[in-house]
Amino acid sequence: MEADLTGFNIDAPRWDQRTFLGRVKHFLNITDPRTVFVSEQELDWAKMMVEKSRMGVVPPGTQVEQLLYAKKLYDSAFHPDTGEKMNVIGRMSFQLPGGMIITGFMLQFYRTMPAVIFWQWVNQSFNALVNYTNRNAASPISVRQMTLSYFTATTTAVATAVGMNMLTKKAPPLVGRWVPFAAVAAANCVNIPMMRQQELIQGICVKDRNENEIGHSRRAAAIGITQVVISRITMSAPGMILLPVIMERLEKLHFMQKVKVLHAPLQVMLCGYFLIFMVPVACGLFPQKCELPISYLEPELQDTIKAKYGELEPYVYFNKGL
Repeated sequence: MEADLTGFNIDAPRWDQRTFLGRVKHFLNITDPRTVFVSEQELDWAKMMVEKSRMGVVPPGTQVEQLLYAKKLYDSAFHPDTGEKMNVIGRMSFQLPGGMIITGFMLQFYRTMPAVIFWQWVNQSFNALVNYTNRNAASPISVRQMTLSYFTATTTAVATAVGMNMLTKKAPPLVGRWVPFAAVAAANCVNIPMMRQQELIQGICVKDRNENEIGHSRRAAAIGITQVVISRITMSAPGMILLPVIMERLEKLHFMQKVKVLHAPLQVMLCGYFLIFMVPVACGLFPQKCELPISYLEPELQDTIKAKYGELEPYVYFNKGL
């Protein structure tokens, strides 16, 4: 029996995006790491199905479940602003496999300076790609700006890690294990704004409730980027703060002292368990489509909006990125 798709809107969120739980469910769906292994042909099929559904011309016999699955793949792999396919490593669905490996090794190999420098560089290279991939694509960034941003963020992370390692040499071992998190948090405060500096310079595209472009706002960009920084630090915090405590105790066990070769794989696996939950939770802290009162915008943009809409448009909307 053919499903009735009358009134079905594929762009309507399945869960209420005004609530934290609804956003967590949404991101749990689209950051599913299994989507990383979906073939290019299936991703292209998903995009075709989403576009056909928007036009109301889905193939006969199409079920709602098929469209929801297509939408899941589309949201996980295609940029919400441009509709272009994102590189695999930069997708939020790659945060689990990529993040668990890098974070696990950062936490394991924190004792020697070469290891600290190498793994902080790897992590910030990964973060830079993720930040660029998930930016608001309406604000382009030049190769020169991107290169400068990458080196600034990487240098900040390495300098923080090296400096804190030197300061904590005489501190308890557990304190030394927390150095990677301090470096990651500091670097996120630099990496994300630097990779998205064009939004801060020229403003981020804001729209009305009907998706009509109104203008560009630097204040909206600052709010969106701040929320992304908070989300990214939250994403890594539980694993990088609690795991050192767990490993500190496990490594004192007689059995664990005999199998030191398993310490790194165990730490990587435990990082994965934390990220399974923390990726959707951190992404869900704030709505991806931000709602901002017009009174928060620049005075000149407020005047433009009031001249066009009068007092009927109290909010503007924009994609803050992830």
